[in-house]
Amino acid sequence: MKPNREIISRRARPAKEPLSHEIIVKTAYELLKEEGTSGMSMRKVAKALDTGPSSLYVYVKNLQELNSYVLDHGLGQLVLPELTDGDWKEQLFRALDAYVMLLMEQPGLAELSLQAIPIGTHAFRLNEYLLAVLQKGGITSTSAAWGMDLLLLYVSSVAFEQAARSKHGEEHMAAIQHSYQATDPVRFPLIHSMKEELFSGDTVSKERFYWGIEVILNGIVHANGLNRNSISSRK
Repeated sequence: MKPNREIISRRARPAKEPLSHEIIVKTAYELLKEEGTSGMSMRKVAKALDTGPSSLYVYVKNLQELNSYVLDHGLGQLVLPELTDGDWKEQLFRALDAYVMLLMEQPGLAELSLQAIPIGTHAFRLNEYLLAVLQKGGITSTSAAWGMDLLLLYVSSVAFEQAARSKHGEEHMAAIQHSYQATDPVRFPLIHSMKEELFSGDTVSKERFYWGIEVILNGIVHANGLNRNSISSRK
């Protein structure tokens, strides 16, 4: 006698959440946190949603556009300081500090920030904030727009470097530092003489991070009076 088999109707299964732009972005973001940018292929996102890759193209044009939306989704967790009448530089430093911490704390986000330009209200909110702060400092138009781009790129690169260090461990970084300290003083005299300075900068107080922002900001302030014609004439 054959054992009785329980037949489960397809109608009894949990209903699959309808495909949408929002669910695609959220799913891709979860894959980003688990596997990094390599986990965000259209094929892997489609598999996680139990659908075919072609279905995703109804909602996003391509992987690059998906990356932009995913990055914006991640920026939704960014808490910016309140804009006040106080020191504009201090507000800029605090905003960029919040941004770099978010990129470092959320797996994969720092890497993605170097590959995509975010699209959406969260990215626009960050851009609007930085432009407003720069405008408070008397920096406007082209200098503000280009300067903001430099500042964001700098923060992304710092966050990516720190994320890579955390991934590989302190031993890897110690080995690199040892290689620099052991350089031949005859062949590489400057590296040898500045072997300590090359790796200096208090990580806890973010001394080196803030120094980089200050250097970029000084350049933006200096260039604020230039117009595009004068810049082009130097090329």
